[in-house]
Amino acid sequence: MMGLRLNIMALLLHLSLMLASTAKGQSIFDITTYGAKPNTDITQTLANAWKDACTSTNPSKLLIPTGVYQLNQSILHGPCNSSIEVQMEGTLQAHPDPIGAGLVLFQYIDQLTVSGTGAFDGQGKGCKKNDTHLNKICNELPMNVRFSSITNSIVKDITSLDSNYFHINLLSCKNVTLQNVTIIASENSPNTDGVHVSRSEEINILNTQISTGADCVSVGGTNKQIVITNVTCGPGDGISIGSLGKYTKEREVTGVAVKSCKLINTWNGVRIKTWPDSASAYTASDLHFEDIEMVNVSNPIIINQEYCSSNQCNNKIPSKIKILNVSFKNIRGTSATSVAVKFICSKDLPCEGVEVADIDLAYNGVEGQTTSHCVNVIPIITGKQNPRACVEATPINPPSTTD
Repeated sequence: MMGLRLNIMALLLHLSLMLASTAKGQSIFDITTYGAKPNTDITQTLANAWKDACTSTNPSKLLIPTGVYQLNQSILHGPCNSSIEVQMEGTLQAHPDPIGAGLVLFQYIDQLTVSGTGAFDGQGKGCKKNDTHLNKICNELPMNVRFSSITNSIVKDITSLDSNYFHINLLSCKNVTLQNVTIIASENSPNTDGVHVSRSEEINILNTQISTGADCVSVGGTNKQIVITNVTCGPGDGISIGSLGKYTKEREVTGVAVKSCKLINTWNGVRIKTWPDSASAYTASDLHFEDIEMVNVSNPIIINQEYCSSNQCNNKIPSKIKILNVSFKNIRGTSATSVAVKFICSKDLPCEGVEVADIDLAYNGVEGQTTSHCVNVIPIITGKQNPRACVEATPINPPSTTD
């Protein structure tokens, strides 16, 4: 009888640890019940806990309690049998010499929630702006988190620290929201984009703080209906659509709205950038920037169709990306350079439908007032203009007749 009682007690304890249920019927999978301990490698333990949570027929929660846990590349993939939440209260920390494409990769999941006060810590300290062979070194390093083929999902309240490459990458996702996320890296860390979006649609980036060494948010090719609202950016390289046209498989970008954002001490402000000698040809359209505050920002408003990183292109061949229906409205604050508005459009495909309204940007320096510079574009100008965009706009060149 005593042995039976002990066995029953052990079974009940095991069940309570492995599969507790909330009032909502959500099954909880705590990684510590699978053997995870702070300050140890939990790569396999996390995989085991994820497998059970993902195969649960009830809504499930994978719990990462308070503590620091080491991790090599972890691929958490679906499809799962029900909705699933990863509640991060602890820190997932990359090894000093991380391997693989990312610290954590979420793939093929519908109805995923990633939440909590915890952090993804890439410990990215090896790739700085004065490194030799910069692009090769940086592009081989892992990002912190990639969401690939994720639908109807939300990421909220988490932190991403010191990624070696992109902090958060949304790839082939649909209807995904990032909310109240904090992203932090050294301003001397290239290619550490806060959020990079590619081949996705219906993406919302809301109420987020980003301090990094590259674009706070970058929207690449083949994207539709992207909303970026209430993002505070700085330091970093601003909020960018692009670069576009580098890769042959890129397709159109349409419906990007950047609203109510604040940029502080960034190298660029709100920007559209495309490569000359583009590997692909398509349209980037319906791109809107509105209610933006600039604080000591270099190049606050910029379209650059001659963007060429590390001399990887032939800038004598015009970009084949057509920029159409763009607006910059109610953008105010201070510029760290005298040229506060710069539009450099393609000679073969001049920008069309560029609206500039209610601009008030004062120059922080001593070289006079802010000015503008424009090539191959004649914008639609309304409201207050300081500086007046393209007041002496460079005439649009005819299409090239050379091969």
